[in-house]
Amino acid sequence: MFNKILIANRGEIACRVIKTARKMGISTVAIFSDADKQALHVQMADEAVHIGPPPANQSYIVIDKVMEAIRSSGAQAVHPGYGFLSENASFAQALAAEGVAFVGPPVGAIEKMGDKITSKKIAQEAGVSTVPGYMGLIEDAEDAVKISNQVGYPVMIKASAGGGGKGMRIAWNDQEAREGFQSSKNEAANSFGDDRIFIEKFVTQPRHIEIQVLCDSHGNGIYLGERECSIQRRNQKVVEEAPSPFLDEATRKAMGEQSVALAKAVGYASAGTVEFIVDGDKNFYFLEMNTRLQVEHPVTELITGVDLVEQMIRVANGEPLSITQDDVALTGWAIENRLYAEDPYRGFLPSIGRLSRYRPPAEVASGPLLVNDKWQGDAPQGETAVRNDTGVYEGGEISMYYDPMIAKLCTWAPTRGEAIEAMRTALDSFEVEGIGHNLPFLSAVMDHPIFIDGTMTTAFIEEQYPEGFQGVELPEADLRRIAASAAAMHRVAEIRRTRVSGRMDNHERKVGTEWVVSLQGQHFAMSIAADHEGSTVQFADGSSHRVASTWTPGDQLATLEVDGSPLVLKVGKVSGGFRLRSRGADLVVHVRTPRQAELAALMPEKVAPDTSKLLLCPMPGLIVKVDVEVGDEVQEGQALCTVEAMKMENILRAEKKGVVSKINANAGESLAVDDVIMEFE
Repeated sequence: MFNKILIANRGEIACRVIKTARKMGISTVAIFSDADKQALHVQMADEAVHIGPPPANQSYIVIDKVMEAIRSSGAQAVHPGYGFLSENASFAQALAAEGVAFVGPPVGAIEKMGDKITSKKIAQEAGVSTVPGYMGLIEDAEDAVKISNQVGYPVMIKASAGGGGKGMRIAWNDQEAREGFQSSKNEAANSFGDDRIFIEKFVTQPRHIEIQVLCDSHGNGIYLGERECSIQRRNQKVVEEAPSPFLDEATRKAMGEQSVALAKAVGYASAGTVEFIVDGDKNFYFLEMNTRLQVEHPVTELITGVDLVEQMIRVANGEPLSITQDDVALTGWAIENRLYAEDPYRGFLPSIGRLSRYRPPAEVASGPLLVNDKWQGDAPQGETAVRNDTGVYEGGEISMYYDPMIAKLCTWAPTRGEAIEAMRTALDSFEVEGIGHNLPFLSAVMDHPIFIDGTMTTAFIEEQYPEGFQGVELPEADLRRIAASAAAMHRVAEIRRTRVSGRMDNHERKVGTEWVVSLQGQHFAMSIAADHEGSTVQFADGSSHRVASTWTPGDQLATLEVDGSPLVLKVGKVSGGFRLRSRGADLVVHVRTPRQAELAALMPEKVAPDTSKLLLCPMPGLIVKVDVEVGDEVQEGQALCTVEAMKMENILRAEKKGVVSKINANAGESLAVDDVIMEFE
C-alpha cells in the first residue's frame, strides 16, 4: 500500500480524502494557493506545498506546478478529487511518466469517457440510447446558432471537458444560443483549460439519475445503486438522494448493468458515475460518464457502507475488488443538501467574506455509513445519522476564486420520510453567519410537497421559484408554535434582566404574564403560566401550547419542545424581540406588553429607498464586459454587462426599458455588493 498520497484539490473533497487516507494509515500532502494558505485541508494534511496565486488557472490546474509538488513531497500516488485535473488525461499521463499512481481510471478511459463528445459516440456505438445532439466541435457563436436551429430549441450548450455545472447553458432562442456559447466557452477555459463546446437537445421535464460504478484492473465491475439528482439550479446539483424515489428495481438493474458494461468496454478501473436522463415512463438516456469521484458520493456511502475513496485507493494500488454485485445491498435512505455561499434572496448570486459563525449540527453515526472515520453496521429501526463533509471553519474566508460550496450536509434514516425529517432538523441546527448562504432555500425544498412526494424533475427550481426565492411564509400553526416559544424565551430574558439589575429580590413579580407577539404580519395576544418544567402559553382564542427549553439569553441556537414535539430556532437579538429563523423562514419577532403593542400599531413603516433607476452589482465580482454606452436606449431583458464570480459568468439584464445616463464601472474592475454599475434616466 502507498505510504504517502498527494491530494490535487482543495476544500471539502481534499478534507474528505484525507480522512480516509488517515484511516488507512497513509500520510497526506495538501497543495494550496495564496488564497488557501489557512484553509482547512492544509491544516488537516500531514504536509502542504504552495503552488501559486489564487486563480485556479495559475495554481490548481497547472500540471507542471502540481507535478513539482509531487516530486518535492515524494508522494507515491495522487487523488485528484473532482473538478480541476480529475478528468485531465494529460495529468494522468504526466503521473504515469513520473511513476506516480493516479487514484482514478486509466488514461484511455479518461480520454474516451471524460470527453463528453467522445463518450456519446462510444455509447451510441455500444447501442446505448443517447440524447439527440451535434457531436462535432462548434467553431463560433454563429455556428452555435445554426446548429441549435438544426437540433431544435431548447438546446443545452455544454463544455466538452469538466462538469459541476460549469460551462453549461440552456438556450431557447438564437440570442441565448449566441450568448450562451460565449459564456460557456469562457467558463470552460477558465475552469478546465479546455474551451471546446458541443450542443445537444434539452429534454424537458427530465429526471437526472446517475449510477455509481466501481471497477478494478482485474476485469471486475459492480454498481452501487443510483442517486437522484434532479433538483438543480443553473445545471448544478443542489439536493441529491439515494436511492431514487422514482426507480423500480427492474429499471435500477437495467441502468446498473448497462453502466457496468459501458465501463468495462473502455477498460475502466476506479469509481465512476454514469449519468442518465430518465423520462416519466422510466426510459433512460445516457448523458455522460464522469471518470472521477462525484460530489454527491456520500449518499451512496450512507446506504451501502462502502467507502468509495478507500476503494479507489485500493484499486489504484492494484488490488481486486473485495465485494461482488451480490454483496451490494441498499439500506435505508440518504439525502444530501449542498450548502453554498450564495444569497438566495438575490437570485442565488455568489457571496464571499469571512465566516463569523460556522457551527454545523453534530455528526451522528448510525446505519451503514462513515462518520468520524468509523464504519458502522446496520442501525436499529428509527435511528438516524448526520454527516457533514466540509472544508471551512469559523473565522475562515470564503474566496471569490473557487466553487461556492461550503459543505455537504447528509442525513440517513431507515425510510425516506425519516431522512427528510432528520434533514429538516439538521438544517435548522446549522449556524452560518457572515456571508449569504442557501440554508433557508434548502429548508424550503425539504418542506415542498413535490419533493416530499418524490415527483420532482430537473425543472423543479425553475418551475416552483420562477421569480427566485423570496423566503418562506410559514403556516399559522407553525407561527403559533414559534410565537409561544418567543414569549417563553422573552420571559426567561426578562428574568435574567431583573436579576442583573438587582433591584428586586422576587424577580417573578417583576416579569409580566401578558404579552403580544408579532411576527409575519400577525399578532397573537397571550398569557404565560410558568413552572419549573416549562411554560404554558395561553392564546386569546383559548388554545394553548406547552413550551420546554434549556435556552438561556445569549444562546444563538434554541432547542425547544412545543407540546412534546421538537423545535429548533436560530436566535438573534433585535430591539424589543428576536430574529428567529426556522424551516427556511427568517422572522423578526416582537414581544410587547399589550400597551406597547397598541403604541407600536401607530408607528409609520419605514420605506426602502428607490433604486429602480440604478443597476447595482448583486455580488462581489469582476466586471468582464459592459455591453452598452451612455445614451443607449435599452429594452427589457437586454444584456447590460457581465460579472464574473466564483468561476461563473452572470449576465445582468435590463429590468425595463430605459436610457443609460451614466456608467460607473468598466471592464476589469472589481466591485462589492450593491456598488452602482450604471444609472438610467
